Amino acid sequence: MPAGSSSMGGVCMSTIDPAVNPDEIEEAAPADAEELLPTFDSPIVPNSTISGRALVAVVAIMTFLASITTGAVMLVRSAASDWQSEVAREITIQVRPTSGRDTEADVTRAADMARRFAGVADVRPYSRDESTRLLEPWLGTGLNLSDLPIPRIVVVRIASAAVLDTNALRAQLAAIPGASLDDHRGFVDRMRAMAGAAVLGGLSVLFLMLAATVFSVTFATRAAMATNRPVIEVLHFVGAKSSFIGGHFQRHFLGLGLRGGLIGGGAALTLFAIAELLTKRSSGTAAGDQVGALFGSFSIGIGGYVVLLLQALLIAVVTALASRRAVNKTLDSIQ
Repeated sequence: MPAGSSSMGGVCMSTIDPAVNPDEIEEAAPADAEELLPTFDSPIVPNSTISGRALVAVVAIMTFLASITTGAVMLVRSAASDWQSEVAREITIQVRPTSGRDTEADVTRAADMARRFAGVADVRPYSRDESTRLLEPWLGTGLNLSDLPIPRIVVVRIASAAVLDTNALRAQLAAIPGASLDDHRGFVDRMRAMAGAAVLGGLSVLFLMLAATVFSVTFATRAAMATNRPVIEVLHFVGAKSSFIGGHFQRHFLGLGLRGGLIGGGAALTLFAIAELLTKRSSGTAAGDQVGALFGSFSIGIGGYVVLLLQALLIAVVTALASRRAVNKTLDSIQ
């Protein structure tokens, strides 16, 4: 028997070299064991399937419609805010012709009263011809309105950040027969209500689109689970945790949601950018002026683009969470 070795029960045991540290042998063993663990050559859920491509299309369409709705709500709210600010900066004095009185003198007197008030930036009395032209959208052109008692208008513009005492001005105007003051408060209230209704409607549409996206993802996840059910059952019965299986599905559908969200959101962003560019180019034309009067510059701004991008990411996250929830329910039924 060679030196440095011993025999026991016919088994030859080599003497451990004293120069080798036993701790190093124990540390090397787990590393060798990790190399023997199985690896996945392909994911549990195939990356490219017909249902996956259909889901990407559905998410893209939903994201596009949601982005268009959000952008439209932002445009309407911005335009309504500009309208309210503009209208709130002006009040109108109306002087109705009264028999036995000089209407021109009454208009001049009303304008002088308004100029003496603090906070008034400008006072502009309309001539009879200008007041008559204000009726043309309702009565048409080419009519002789000289015999009609057309009221005269005095537009009072309030300085920025100033507050005008409209009650005091209204009390002074009471000395002029036929004079009245309109601060457009009713119009501003209706405009504020319209903007609130537009925002509420937009949020309702967004909620419905998110619900439709969740249902679509749930059905797609169940279809993928049904297709891969044998593999999932084997993994589940050999000890794979639900979090491991659910994580694969969540990452898969998160990728699909990101692709669909970026496609739909990118299309919406491109549409708004093109619309803003066309609006700027058509500025100065009749159509451009009408669009500008309704929607301002038709620009959602940098903040709007950021909101639409975050919305696309939100839809992708909702897609992943809906998938995870559907997977967990299916795994619970397997147990």
